[in-house]
Amino acid sequence: MLRHSLAVLAGAMLAVAISQVAASYAQIVIPTNRNALVQQNELQQLQNRLQRQQYQQQQQIYRELDRPTPPRNQPDVPVYDKTCRMEAVGNTISRVCR
Repeated sequence: MLRHSLAVLAGAMLAVAISQVAASYAQIVIPTNRNALVQQNELQQLQNRLQRQQYQQQQQIYRELDRPTPPRNQPDVPVYDKTCRMEAVGNTISRVCR
């Protein structure tokens, strides 16, 4: 009886060890689960594609932020004192300050 129990225990331990090794080396495909495996692969591909697009969009935003913007020139706007007045002579406008 003891010999039989030891043999069963050794067989169970061997089966567990083999199943762990087999699972680490290859994915076991059961024919009824083949469609689920295909769907899982397609889902993984879609997730990878989405992550790649999000990464590229984020990189584009970073590039736009890092791109130097040309300095904006202040427009040359004449400032007149209260004592100055503008005179139009023909096509020429001049200011007269007193």
